[in-house]
Amino acid sequence: MDFQRIFLFLIFSFSAILLWDGWQRYQHPVPVAQTAVSPAASAGVETPKPAATLATHSENVAGQVSAQGKKIIVRTDSLLVEINTIGGDIQHVELLQHHDAEDKTKPLVLLQKHEKHLYVAQTGLIGEGLPSHHDQFISDADEYNLAQGADTLSVRLTAKNVTKVLTFHRGKYLIDVGYEIVNTGASPISPSAYFQLVRDDSVPAGDSKLVPTYTGPAIYTDLEKFQKVDFSSIENNKTSYPKMADNGWVAMLQHYFVAAWLPADKLAREYYTKSLGNQQYSVGAILSLNTIAPNQKGNITVPLYVGPASAKLNDIAPGLGLTVDYGWLTIIATPLFWMLTFIQGWVQNWGLAIIILTVLIKLVFFPLSAASYRSMGKMRVVAPKLEKIKQQYSDDREKLNRAMMDLYKTEKINPLGGCLPVLIQIPVFISLYWAILSSVELRHAPFVGWISDLSAADPYFILPAIMGLSMLLQSKLNPVPPDPLQAKLMQLMPIVFSVVFFFFPAGLVLYSVVNNVLSIAQQWYITRGLENEQKGVAKA
Repeated sequence: MDFQRIFLFLIFSFSAILLWDGWQRYQHPVPVAQTAVSPAASAGVETPKPAATLATHSENVAGQVSAQGKKIIVRTDSLLVEINTIGGDIQHVELLQHHDAEDKTKPLVLLQKHEKHLYVAQTGLIGEGLPSHHDQFISDADEYNLAQGADTLSVRLTAKNVTKVLTFHRGKYLIDVGYEIVNTGASPISPSAYFQLVRDDSVPAGDSKLVPTYTGPAIYTDLEKFQKVDFSSIENNKTSYPKMADNGWVAMLQHYFVAAWLPADKLAREYYTKSLGNQQYSVGAILSLNTIAPNQKGNITVPLYVGPASAKLNDIAPGLGLTVDYGWLTIIATPLFWMLTFIQGWVQNWGLAIIILTVLIKLVFFPLSAASYRSMGKMRVVAPKLEKIKQQYSDDREKLNRAMMDLYKTEKINPLGGCLPVLIQIPVFISLYWAILSSVELRHAPFVGWISDLSAADPYFILPAIMGLSMLLQSKLNPVPPDPLQAKLMQLMPIVFSVVFFFFPAGLVLYSVVNNVLSIAQQWYITRGLENEQKGVAKA
């Protein structure tokens, strides 16, 4: 196999890898492993009674809110929240620091409840006479605002002998949701509390099906780590995740954003997922409270995070930063994005940061690229000799290959010498692709002129067109394949790649354009030197 065939194979393989990677993430999210041993039990932690607890809870979540309650509005510097007095559900959350995908004059709405879309956070208690998310609560006011100079704001809802307390924080996307329970009976009670997220399977507004991202539940435990539990697995009852644990959290993911219940460690819990019908699903956790004696009070509080997904979320809960999904090349994408963030903090422009990062990557790969272009340059220089050999042995494939190998040996050419840099840079390219696609920091980040969002496709396809031209120019520097079919395919590849890149984030296309320009300069310099060297040898 000569160099042209290998190079063509690598191009097609690279395209296939990108398409396969995106298809796998869309159709088959990361599989989850079965767990036979309960981490909570192995750690000696008392666990809830799963049979009775889950059975009761399953009846509670069989349907959604049965009546329309009153809305309570809560405003902080980061969030605008609507709470329904039925169950105290959080049924509407606006992220005031993030813009809507389609209308940048409006804040992004993450949680919402209306006819076309359902995404809410629900909680309730399990036990005789205790309120679930179907029961009516009473509030002291219809509207709450975080006071100037105050760091927290609490909303208290009462039902029966229970108070549900929601505490909001300045500058944070955390809402502490808890219960205060007074046992007014004559016997001790041992209640449980459930914390769940309910969502339909609709694709978030602004997302492209051509560049799919994951939307659905996820569960994290110390034992099994981060696991996606996609909607189809829940629907078909093919889920597999740790049911019992004394650590971890549950979340609902969509592109750039996440909602997650974050129970404290060392509290026994039972994780569950459920299909609710009408393409609606729930993921949640059940936690047992300590036994409450008569005339005594018990309480439990679990934080709810509703906001952008970021690697910094690891500071809030272990593993929560994994909700930024960099795919199977996370080990490469994470340091790449860290470096990109560091550069952006210096230049204050994500586009310039991508250009500088591309230059740095090019410098790292410079020795390999130089060897590659030198090999390609030699192939270009000996192309006339190869053509003569192919004409001479056109009827004998075996002699043709032997003569070509002899020529490579005489000219000290390694026909595979140009492949290694390409192979090495493919994982870097894919890693940067997912880093740009998945990082909320680049969402709506402008570059220059017409590019107002580096995470979205170039609206006028200017960058893809420039990239296609750069690929065409680069192909002119490569040796022309002697096979007419290969030559035609090599001419078509810039057009094919340009069309594919029409749908890629502008930030990634910018990386490709800069990388191609640097490659062209390096390749032209090396090829020009080899040609002058060959002329000198010919004269001598």
